[in-house]
Amino acid sequence: MHVIGTAGHVDHGKSTLVKALTGIHPDRLKEEQEREMTIDLGFAWLKMPDGSEIGIVDVPGHRDFIENMLAGVGGIDAALLVIAADEGVMPQTREHLAILDLLSITSCIIVMTKIDLVDDPDWLDLVELEIHEVLQGTKYMDAPFVRVSAQSGEGIPDLVRLLSIKLSETQTRVDLGRPRLPIDRVFSISGFGTVVTGTLLDGSLRIGDDVEILPEGFKARVRGLQTHKEKELIAQPGSRTAVNLSGIDHIQVRRGCVLTGAGKYLPTQRIDGKVKILPGAELSLKHNMEVKFFLGATEELARVRVLGTDQLSPGQEGWIQLEIKGPVVAVRNDRFILRIPSPGETIGGGIVVNPQPGRRHKRFQSQIIQQLEAYLHGNPEEIFLQACLDLGVCEFSDIIKKSRLEIVSIRGFLPGLIESGLIIQLEPGDPFQKSNLRFCSISWYKNLLNQMSILVQNYHEQYPLRGGIPRSELRSKLKIDQKTFNLLLSLKEPQDLFAFSEQLVSRSGFNVVLSLAQEGLVSQLIRRFEAAPFSTPAVKECQQFLGEEVWQAVLQKRIFMQVSADVAFLTTTYKQTIKITLEQIEINGSITVSNFRDLFATSRKYALAFLEHLDQLGITLREGDERKAGKTKLDVDRDM
Repeated sequence: MHVIGTAGHVDHGKSTLVKALTGIHPDRLKEEQEREMTIDLGFAWLKMPDGSEIGIVDVPGHRDFIENMLAGVGGIDAALLVIAADEGVMPQTREHLAILDLLSITSCIIVMTKIDLVDDPDWLDLVELEIHEVLQGTKYMDAPFVRVSAQSGEGIPDLVRLLSIKLSETQTRVDLGRPRLPIDRVFSISGFGTVVTGTLLDGSLRIGDDVEILPEGFKARVRGLQTHKEKELIAQPGSRTAVNLSGIDHIQVRRGCVLTGAGKYLPTQRIDGKVKILPGAELSLKHNMEVKFFLGATEELARVRVLGTDQLSPGQEGWIQLEIKGPVVAVRNDRFILRIPSPGETIGGGIVVNPQPGRRHKRFQSQIIQQLEAYLHGNPEEIFLQACLDLGVCEFSDIIKKSRLEIVSIRGFLPGLIESGLIIQLEPGDPFQKSNLRFCSISWYKNLLNQMSILVQNYHEQYPLRGGIPRSELRSKLKIDQKTFNLLLSLKEPQDLFAFSEQLVSRSGFNVVLSLAQEGLVSQLIRRFEAAPFSTPAVKECQQFLGEEVWQAVLQKRIFMQVSADVAFLTTTYKQTIKITLEQIEINGSITVSNFRDLFATSRKYALAFLEHLDQLGITLREGDERKAGKTKLDVDRDM
């Protein structure tokens, strides 16, 4: 499926041409219809002679709405450059032409409209000559040319025929399994809820899919899909798609957001790119200049860091790093446009080379330029890295399958990728000997750490008296398997960010804080335990006195130690009891329940509970009625 877009000066008949082609008038706003001028994006579709359908994006031609135009042309496969016969080439003709070139939209048809308004054939020839002169030296100099009248229909069949030929030569969008839909329109329908539209790229969407709205990270689910007002179960890449979403309000979404498959993309505020400055630009692109950055339907302010030189003059190409004010979704080889904020002028555009550079580059370091050159031309390193990014966490064999690189090539660069931190090997060993060793990309890893931080913090806020989120619950919410979870927790960053117990994960430095009233109750209970250290209140009674949450909190604080379902001791008593028990075993060789009972002046219930607890810890080993020293060696002052 393909999408085409119009381009050209205001009032040159773009919308009227779309209506003549499709029968659909793309101007949907009342103000547009009253002023007879396109202000925002319009949409239509055309059924071709072979039965296929193409989507059409109609863009505004007035210079005041050039930024709306940019939101619509980012995902098109081909363009109709519309020039009115009665006016010829005008300022926005040239600007739109430059934008198409910067976005590398290679397929284009030149359409001379309004030929019914010109009676002199020589005038039409002069206008056509002027158009060809303007196209000289551009990638569109040999583009097909057609004269049409949207009013009479003259030339429309020829235009449809040219479209069929041109689109047959245009590569169909590939399903890469990582869908993204730059959102150019958001609205709500009564009874259905939020609907977003855009051109679907890089993957398909299905009803029921879990999706994200980036950069905000809102979660939603696909409730319904439409392409050209037809309901679909699956939306294919390259199609103009309307997505009905559940789980999100339309006011949470805006033009410029990107709907993506859950967990497929990571927003960025720093991009490396190669940029071309328009030959006719009035200004050079200088280091530290503020620009408007346009990518897909996204518009953000950005600061330019020019690499390798101080400025790029009109007509020059060069390397830049963009520091973007707000997070955006960018993918390697995406095209972008740069404009001067005031006065509004397109200065240039380029290609995303590295959407996740991670750090600010030193501007005059030749190694950086060499690295960017390699990224631009898709060297094996970058292909491997991208495959790992797409897979998230995976076995080495999975990366080989996805990247389709030769082992001999990977051997050369893998150590460098690991050393640089771009790839993380999660378990030791030689992956060339053991291909099931696990790897992940730094982007996926950082995203996971961020998710972990949010989940742990949310748990602390929801349950402030609990020591942390259960490991099993955290792993389940992260949607990773047990082996990967254990490997990740062993890395340095998680060890610095979080505290781990056998069952729980908490934020590093987190402590349960009791209220004054709760502290008062705990103090009362401590005094009761101190008064009868070996005839303590039952656990159930403690829970009722303090409340279950507070009881769990004081256990985690190690104020009390629970040794069985119904028996607990003060921690000071617990430690001292272990010391004395081990000393008795060392002196006498063993200890029995009755020995323990008499030694601590307690009952059989408490003696049995304590000794069975030591058995479970491996501190003692039961042999008949006696307990001897177990394999676990414990220094209570050091280890507890």
